[in-house]
Amino acid sequence: MLRKLLDRPIAVTMIAVVLIILGIVSSRLLPVSLVPDVDAPYITIQIPAQGLSARQLDETVVTPLRQQLIQLSQLTDLRSEAREGSGIIRLTFEQGSDIDYLFIEVNEKIDRSVSSLPRDLERPKVIKASATDIPAFYINLTVRGERPAGPRDELHPVSDDFSALSRFASQVITKRIEQLPEVAMADLSGTVAPELLVIPDEAKLRQAGITMSTVESALKKADVTLGSLTIRDGEYQYSVKFRSVVSGRSDIENIFLKINGRLFRLKEFARVVEHPRKRQGMVLSDGRDAVSLAVVKQADARMSKLKEELDKQLRQFRRDYPDVEFTVTRDQTELLDYSISNLVNNIITGALLACVIIFFFMRDLKSPMLVILTIPVTLIISVLVFFLMHISINIISLSGLVLGIGMMVDNSIIVVDNITARWSRGEPLTEAVVRGTQEVIAPMLSSVLTTCAVFVPLIFINGMAGALFYDQAMAVTITLFVAYGVAITLLPVYYRWWYGRQEAFRPTPWLERFSFGRITDRYDAVLKWFFRRRWLMWGIYAVSALGLAVLFLDIDKQRLPAMTYSDMLVRIDWNDRISAGENGRRTQALVASLGERISQSTVMAGVQQFILSHTEENGVAEATVYLKCRDASDVKPVQQSVRDYLAAHAPGARCSFGVSGNVFDMIFADREAALTARLRSTSGRSADPDELQRLIDRIREALPDLEIPPVSMQEDILYVAQPEQMALYGVSFGDLIATLRNALNENTLFTVTTGDESLPVVIGNNLRSLDDLLGSTFIRTSKAEIPVSVLMRQTMSRDLKNVVAGTEGNYYPLDLAPRSGEVPEVISAIRNCVSADDRFEVSFSGSYFSNRGMVGQLVGVLAVALLLLFFILAAQFESLLQPWIILSEIVIDLFGALVVLRLFGQTLNLMSMIGLIVVCGIVINDSILKIDTINSLRRQGMALRHAIMEAGRRRLKAIVMTSLTTILAVAPFLMRGDMGSDLQFPMSLTIISGMIVGTLVSVFFIPLAYYEIYRPRR
Repeated sequence: MLRKLLDRPIAVTMIAVVLIILGIVSSRLLPVSLVPDVDAPYITIQIPAQGLSARQLDETVVTPLRQQLIQLSQLTDLRSEAREGSGIIRLTFEQGSDIDYLFIEVNEKIDRSVSSLPRDLERPKVIKASATDIPAFYINLTVRGERPAGPRDELHPVSDDFSALSRFASQVITKRIEQLPEVAMADLSGTVAPELLVIPDEAKLRQAGITMSTVESALKKADVTLGSLTIRDGEYQYSVKFRSVVSGRSDIENIFLKINGRLFRLKEFARVVEHPRKRQGMVLSDGRDAVSLAVVKQADARMSKLKEELDKQLRQFRRDYPDVEFTVTRDQTELLDYSISNLVNNIITGALLACVIIFFFMRDLKSPMLVILTIPVTLIISVLVFFLMHISINIISLSGLVLGIGMMVDNSIIVVDNITARWSRGEPLTEAVVRGTQEVIAPMLSSVLTTCAVFVPLIFINGMAGALFYDQAMAVTITLFVAYGVAITLLPVYYRWWYGRQEAFRPTPWLERFSFGRITDRYDAVLKWFFRRRWLMWGIYAVSALGLAVLFLDIDKQRLPAMTYSDMLVRIDWNDRISAGENGRRTQALVASLGERISQSTVMAGVQQFILSHTEENGVAEATVYLKCRDASDVKPVQQSVRDYLAAHAPGARCSFGVSGNVFDMIFADREAALTARLRSTSGRSADPDELQRLIDRIREALPDLEIPPVSMQEDILYVAQPEQMALYGVSFGDLIATLRNALNENTLFTVTTGDESLPVVIGNNLRSLDDLLGSTFIRTSKAEIPVSVLMRQTMSRDLKNVVAGTEGNYYPLDLAPRSGEVPEVISAIRNCVSADDRFEVSFSGSYFSNRGMVGQLVGVLAVALLLLFFILAAQFESLLQPWIILSEIVIDLFGALVVLRLFGQTLNLMSMIGLIVVCGIVINDSILKIDTINSLRRQGMALRHAIMEAGRRRLKAIVMTSLTTILAVAPFLMRGDMGSDLQFPMSLTIISGMIVGTLVSVFFIPLAYYEIYRPRR
């Protein structure tokens, strides 16, 4: 086969050109994203329930839903949290589950439960998570020239200009952005919706003898909707339409009331105000009221194309609407472009460094050019295979190319070096090409298979890690097999064609002095020295085995490595009974105190209006703040400034910091504390807050060095009706509730629709304080006006702020952040405290357990990979001993890699573990080549020790070259400063340290091990 290809170089070239053209076309069609498009196995149920406390919501809504949802198949975890006004249930399923089917099943479960829920409750929203649902960026719309938000009255919480901007954003801007083909939706928050508020004049009503119920009845009668009517007139038929009296503010003002035979207009007794509805949340951009748009891209859209089209659209907006300021924040495309461009630059740099090594080791200009030629050809054809297998360009698949770039040239180096060696020993060029290539086809295939064998098990990791790193495993496998095919087909053809006119191999004169002979002679001397001191190598092996076990148990374990960010999200819980407006003012004051370190800020105070769950659900007294620092070095000082400000101005407030919501972290981030103690009441009911606080005080005394937050509680005003007084004055509960609703502007009568806008018509009193509610609110009966304060009494109640539950029922989550080594002691101390109180029991969860579970899975993957390596090597060498010789070096290699990780302060995380797995597959390639050469020489009749020494001399240059090219290919990733590089750093550090140690082991330890196994026995 190879001889036929050597005679047809033009045909081989044409086939290669066709594949390259298809690869270039495919590269233009491949989607580009930060991470692969995978369905996250999470479904979230959001429960809006204004007016219900956390306890009421949990008992009447969340618990019935939880009992239905716990029956779902493939459910691995369920967690619910009820707070005042809203609740949330998070469902986690097994990775690989059909989320579309489960989404339908969850909706069916909720539909079955609706009949048992409160009637006025809005249907819960069901949201399925996906990497593509995460916004590509946010756009903040503000009124240009408007002053920062300040105190306003209750009826006009925002300016008229901002009200107009809200309407304009929802009716114009959102629709125009969603018309872009690359945009799936533009999710909106921060808008204010208008309503018509009817405020009766109590004094005029009393003078005219009119009650509030009369006004309310007149308003309801004015809202008339006529059904579809038709009338026939001979042979014609017409539709009959009826225009309602009420179609706007003026119509309501002109509603007629007939009193004692006289007609009055409503505006004579009441004021009608069109104003924004009561706000439960707001968005502030750099201190000004803003409307925030979260732009979500289509799953198959290219991020760069989305950015290009949206930039064009924003330029048009700025020209057409100069009074509106458009600010882009949390731009995922910047992160994507920066990370991927750095990865591409590092790939190019690594390839160039590898080429420099080849250039000097080959000692001529032609053979390095042949090896270099295989790099772009392999990459382009690999992209074609990416397209055929529907693998996108993302950080994960590019990291696979990073690993492949160093390994893909190994095959080319081995082929060229073996052909050149045979040609230099006097064989004709054609024979040298054919035999030199055929001689290494089997060991190279074995090397490719062993390398791929350690990547394939990565796809069996549970959870999102396994789903995402499928792309990495496939990228490496594709790259290596394409490189192998190019090395045994294209490379021999061009080697013979390029050197066809030379009679023998001649080094380039000025490169001839870079001889490898002196290194080979030095290697012979060192290897002989080790042969005389074989006990030293076995001592090193024993120390490595013991050290590997100790280091693995001692080193810190995390999910992801530390990454560099210049922005962050700050989540604040003021832990106080404040309104959304006060929440916004307090949060903005905090942001203003941070000074010039902040270049851009977005405050999301209170409840947000997003349809999709882009951020954590906020209560009215909670805020999520996006802060863009001027430099990554400012992040920690800003975080400390936030803590200091809260300690000085709001000691009861709590804050936490997170990443700015990029795709990778939203999928991989730990959504749990390092350690969570789940405290449950043994009575079967929810824990009493006071008893719970006493238990936590005892835990705080037992763990004085650990920060333990107090129980999160809130006080509510509780009005208790007086049945005796109500019966005395003839007032029903319905009358009392109706009066309270009117007083609090919560009595919505009907809705007026004008164009695309709906205006609720609300009747109320515009009360401003609790004193007004009790002292200025009356219920009018036929006998007298009864103050509300006579009919009910005011008291205070205290309860848990959040009611949390899981599959085991209600529990209180005590979130702690101990260091990894302290966790067993902390668990023991908490168990002792709880065991002393028979009213509680405890269980534990947290990232401490999940991270160790992930590392355990990776260790299992490593064991499976080693087993696959053994099978492949046993099949190649037809021996059960020689695979053990090769695999024995992995102990020393892993020990060396862990020592370097510890010295550089790195943890054992997902990326460093993948680096260890990669090392196991790469470093043995050199040993495979050496063992294969020793076997070949022994079959030719050479003595054992002589064969070992000769094989070492023949393969030393190829081993050193392939190791250096792999090391230098990943060396650029030791630079840090962006998410892509930070993510690759621990993996690159592990691979480089493992390769350096592995190369030394391959050239010195493996020959000694082979000799010990096969040396003559007396």
